[in-house]
Amino acid sequence: MRSVSRLLGCGPLALAAMWPLQSHALFGDDEARRAIIELRQKVDATQQSTTAANAEARENSAATRRSLLELSNQIEQLRAELARMRGQNEQLAREVSELQRQQKDVQAGVDERLRKVEPLRIEHDGQSFTVAPNEKRDFDAAMELMRKAEFGQAGAAYNSFLQRYPASGYRPSVLYWLGNAQYASRAYKESVESHRRLVTEFPTHMRTPEALLAMANSQIELKDPKASRRTLEDLVKAHPNSEAAAAGRERLARLR
Repeated sequence: MRSVSRLLGCGPLALAAMWPLQSHALFGDDEARRAIIELRQKVDATQQSTTAANAEARENSAATRRSLLELSNQIEQLRAELARMRGQNEQLAREVSELQRQQKDVQAGVDERLRKVEPLRIEHDGQSFTVAPNEKRDFDAAMELMRKAEFGQAGAAYNSFLQRYPASGYRPSVLYWLGNAQYASRAYKESVESHRRLVTEFPTHMRTPEALLAMANSQIELKDPKASRRTLEDLVKAHPNSEAAAAGRERLARLR
């Protein structure tokens, strides 16, 4: 009140002079308060924004960690699956290798069995014919006995061959060598018969002239010169250009 009285007691000029100062002080405080309030509001807003951003960042970080963990789990699962598949591939590779080995063994066995039964094309004593593998084996075995001069065993082998393979392409050769084995064993009658079968069944075979000459020799051993002479005459007549016929002519000259 005293302040107001003093103001009222002042003159107009003094009052006018004091008014701006008072007005400035009053209005300056309000603006400062407003500025402070606005600043606080901005700070609060900034804090709220920062808090929200931090919360979002934490959420994003957590989500990122969850994603990384999930990705890591997926990678481990993929590694485990890859290892399992690699193990399966290795097992499959071993199985395929084993199957291939078994297939080769089976094929080798089939080939071996086929070789044992598949017919063979043979060129022998001027003849071309087909024989079974075991047929060739038995013939070769008999010939090996003949080459070893085991005449008794060779004769038995030839007889066995004729029984087992009566229509064999080896038949004329077997009859020829059977007669020779019998001659070497001094079984002259049997030798004559074997060579006679050759001459009768295969008159054009390359061994036939030799068989006729061998027959004549067996007949001489049997003390039958007449039969021997007839055989030699048949040889010279049927196969005049053969080496056996040349030898036959010489023997005919001696027999006469």
